[in-house]
Amino acid sequence: MRILEWILVLVTVAATVLMLVFPKRRAITVGILTALVLSVLLHGLINSFRVQVIPTYIVTLVLFITLIIQLMKSYRGDRYVQSVRRPNRLSRIKMTLILILLLAFSAGSIILTWLLPAFTMPEPTGTYAIGTFSEHLVDESREETKTPEAGDKRELMINVWYPVDQKTAQGLPQEHYPSELGEAISLVFGIPSQVFSYLDTIPTHVVQGAEMSAVQSKYPVLLFSPGIRSARFQSMTMIEELVSHGYIVVGIDHPYTSAQVTFPDGRAVSYQADPEFATSGELYQYNIKGIGIRAEDASFVLDTLTQWNSHDPNQLLEGKLDLDSVGILGHSYGGATTAEALAQDDRFKAGLSLEGGFWGKVSTTALKQPFMYIMSGGTAKSLDPEATAKDKVFYPEFEPDLDRVMSNSLNDTYYLTVENFFHQSFTDISLISPKLFARGMTPEHNVDITRSYALAFFDRYLKGKEQPLLQGSSAQFHEATYDATYTKIRNEQTQ
Repeated sequence: MRILEWILVLVTVAATVLMLVFPKRRAITVGILTALVLSVLLHGLINSFRVQVIPTYIVTLVLFITLIIQLMKSYRGDRYVQSVRRPNRLSRIKMTLILILLLAFSAGSIILTWLLPAFTMPEPTGTYAIGTFSEHLVDESREETKTPEAGDKRELMINVWYPVDQKTAQGLPQEHYPSELGEAISLVFGIPSQVFSYLDTIPTHVVQGAEMSAVQSKYPVLLFSPGIRSARFQSMTMIEELVSHGYIVVGIDHPYTSAQVTFPDGRAVSYQADPEFATSGELYQYNIKGIGIRAEDASFVLDTLTQWNSHDPNQLLEGKLDLDSVGILGHSYGGATTAEALAQDDRFKAGLSLEGGFWGKVSTTALKQPFMYIMSGGTAKSLDPEATAKDKVFYPEFEPDLDRVMSNSLNDTYYLTVENFFHQSFTDISLISPKLFARGMTPEHNVDITRSYALAFFDRYLKGKEQPLLQGSSAQFHEATYDATYTKIRNEQTQ
């Protein structure tokens, strides 16, 4: 709970007590009103209002109305008249009930802000600051298959995050979490999106309008594909970490499978739920088609980046993209997109899947690129044949597909399981609600696991740097364990 939220709660409690103990005292009434108005204004202007504090807002509104009425009644004509009768005191029972109700509302605000705090993002560990811009892309070679209008082309929204010199970033306003993230969390967890409306008051470490750093002549590139019903902003801590270490990261929103994609002209394309299928085999074939579209999205984005590297209309990326060092990573459906993009497009030199599936060409051909798969401990339990409860992201074809992909790969593979993780632990959800989603660890440690292994993997295979995290167990991340069967170094040149 932020300091001005605490002050607002304390002022409402004090105001109620004073109003009950000293009724019809003009000076006290005016003082209480002044304190209420000031605390609300300061909180709203500096912190911004948020849903979690609604119980206290209700108390404040009731107090304000009551005090105004009380003050108006204390005047007769233009004069303030003291009551000739002794003021009627509320009975002890009524006072007690009012105080209990007040404390209940105040406790409601405290509990809600405890569950959904206004958090601070962990600092990236690299030397670069982080710049960004968004872009609307249209693939004229592909028709949109889910639009109601025939002939519509496939459209995407992307964000490009890139390295910036620290001095350049100083003084520039920081970007905040975008509102799209609240819609994504709402879809995934079934919580009203309004609960997360405060997220756009949380500052990131990203700035807009900054020049790219010239410390390096060009930078390796990573494409990021989010999970289904999610958004390209779902893993900002990981994105910031990668960019701070000298990567250009491009986040992709895929219309109809992302939570909501808003285009510059105001059009918003919402997530389209999957149809019901009688068998898992039918759903499997449906996902092959869906992941194929997203893998083509990734290749199209890479085509666009290739054009920008020769001629960038924004004059920012031209000549700065190391297109010989391009990787791709994603979570859940984005992890499946990652694996399929590797199988379809050799321009991607390495891939990291954060608990994604395997739908499409990847399940029938051998991967040529280094590939890392990170599984949550919660989902890993579903692989046990004796497990009676299966995670909802588990599907019957997953285990044989996983075995084929990891066993038949022609390059290095890593298979890591993280205990105390569940499927959404690879996002920033543990920061948004530590009490609900940081399981057995601090939220900072939770996000540090994902961002550290992602950085280690791409530093190894796109920059050629030795990485102790890839060589076995780590004292820093004791929750993470490599599987000996699927973790294989096949390309001795990478040693």
